[in-house]
Amino acid sequence: MCYNSTGDVMKKSFSLIMIFSFIFLFIDQLLIFYFCENFILNESVILIKNFFSITLVHNTGAAFSILKNSRIFLIIIGVVSLFGILFYIIRLKKINNFDIFVFSLLIGGLLGNLIDRIFRCYVIDYLSFNFGNYYFPIFNFADVCIVVSIILMIINVLKEDLWK
Repeated sequence: MCYNSTGDVMKKSFSLIMIFSFIFLFIDQLLIFYFCENFILNESVILIKNFFSITLVHNTGAAFSILKNSRIFLIIIGVVSLFGILFYIIRLKKINNFDIFVFSLLIGGLLGNLIDRIFRCYVIDYLSFNFGNYYFPIFNFADVCIVVSIILMIINVLKEDLWK
């Protein structure tokens, strides 16, 4: 379904984006609450041997722990990104259900990590994967939302370019 730029339809679309964003944010914060209440820092529980575990860590950086201890800078980047995305959405002439889902994932993930950075001074990460001797950096649900939304955007753009 594709919505045109009639005011009421775009307001409804924007409202849906906000509702679903807050649902993803709620899931993120609920998971963080659970893991913080039931794990101690750096505790690891193996769920699938040699592949997946839950490990509670504090990340003061961004993805892959880059920009460690750059809290204010990362908050500014997050807020600017959030407002840029919201401004972009408001200016859209049409939006479809796929776009609503993708923007909701992205905004929910950004908000989740921003809340951690602002109120905890670090991001709570807990999903830990390893492949043989390679240990992928530990991440969280908000990170999953952000990465999946970006992958879906890229696929959508590539798909549109291929159909032209």
